[in-house]
Amino acid sequence: MTRHLPFDTVLVANRGEIALRILRTVKRLGLRGAIVFHAADKGAPAIKAADIAIEIKGPTPVAAFLDGAQIIEAAKTAGAGAIHPGYGFLSENAGFARAVAAAGIAFVGPLPDAIELMGDKVRARKFVADRGFPVAPSAIEDDDPATFVERARAVGAPLLIKPSAGGGGKGMRIVRDLAELDEEIVRARSEGQRYFGDGRLYVERFVENPRHIEVQVMGDGHGNVVHLFERECSVQRRFQKIVEETPSPALTPEQRRDICETAAGIARAADYRNAGTVEFIYGNGEFFFLEMNTRLQVEHPVTEEITGLDLVEIQLLVAAGEMLPVTQETITATGHAIELRIYAESPARGFVPTTGKLLAVQWPEGPGIRMDSGIARGQAVTTAFDPMLAKLIVHGTDRSDAIAKAREALADTILLGCETNVAFLDRLLADEVFVKGEVHTGTLDARPDIAEEPPLTAEETRRVLAAAMLSLRPTRDAADRIPAIHAAIGAWRN
Repeated sequence: MTRHLPFDTVLVANRGEIALRILRTVKRLGLRGAIVFHAADKGAPAIKAADIAIEIKGPTPVAAFLDGAQIIEAAKTAGAGAIHPGYGFLSENAGFARAVAAAGIAFVGPLPDAIELMGDKVRARKFVADRGFPVAPSAIEDDDPATFVERARAVGAPLLIKPSAGGGGKGMRIVRDLAELDEEIVRARSEGQRYFGDGRLYVERFVENPRHIEVQVMGDGHGNVVHLFERECSVQRRFQKIVEETPSPALTPEQRRDICETAAGIARAADYRNAGTVEFIYGNGEFFFLEMNTRLQVEHPVTEEITGLDLVEIQLLVAAGEMLPVTQETITATGHAIELRIYAESPARGFVPTTGKLLAVQWPEGPGIRMDSGIARGQAVTTAFDPMLAKLIVHGTDRSDAIAKAREALADTILLGCETNVAFLDRLLADEVFVKGEVHTGTLDARPDIAEEPPLTAEETRRVLAAAMLSLRPTRDAADRIPAIHAAIGAWRN
């Protein structure tokens, strides 16, 4: 399929599975795909799949991907007319978006002003509240720094402290005893300054055991904004998502309509362009605005599975100045989709990242099964980047069918060389709380047993010990050694 767009080459300013996923759409549209890479990723599938690969350098691998000037120069070298930032790195950096536009290159994302507005949680919250959309009771430091602590105390416990410029759970503190408020504010401010260079804070009423529900939106700059239904992202560890699904098992049709229309209304009020996600906390039948992510989300594949739409393609069309190819009336949802994030980590040891060389990689296949991965056998998994290795996405006729497919796919997944969370994900899917759809953002904290490795049976222990013994060099040498009496026979044959 070839589209007549104002650019013929797209540079992907990212790595791993999202880079490879974007390249697939770029090439399907008949465009050339360029990519930047750091030496730490040399030989990765995304690099091999690109038409042009340009190495970037930095004091650390992550620093290289945060060097906007170097990436723009790479785009010029590749003759790219557009840059897709993926997620993470520079995807929500308004300065980078402006620099890309100033270089005469299309930025595949929202306008810089929208990134700045929604990237500042305090401004975004005020913007949403001023337009009548639901937000949780809160206190914002910028409103009156001198009275911030007093106003925070008036919100009441439990409350959640957040850095204004935060993300990824960093700097967030839950306060259940107001006697600890002053101390926790100091800690949150310190973490905000360390991680984001911005110590400003705000607090909001903490909803105990809430669900995390988000809505995918798209705008085109021609006055058209649509939603593509919701995703439930409540299964999290350390404020990071592990499992996402759509539709949410918590919502009634009326609640689904309300939350999706609210998200579209927020995007419409901001004159939003390109892909974005409006996130909400939900509990006791109420939902409150949480934040807006001004980029493509890690979990976008589940939306693609139920709608049949390619979100990256729509992003590219909007970046090219075209109108949305769909209307709200033409967007429909079919079945149920679940995404499982496969991490190089040890759930039993507090989800700490793991490392190693990938000795074997085998992904499941079959109807309704999709793997978004950016790794291959022989690659080294290090701590240089985020520990996510791949995403398993399944699409079923209903939620029970999707869960069954996901468990079958996990059983067919082989990753050897470093510890992963594959077995943990299977235990999670089999747990009654998940099966009933009764999860919340604190489920894994309340159920540490799901992360624990089950004890081995006596037979399993014997097999593991036998395999370990046979892997030792002295044992293998002894097994392969020819007895002296047989060696003395030489080449004689009867």
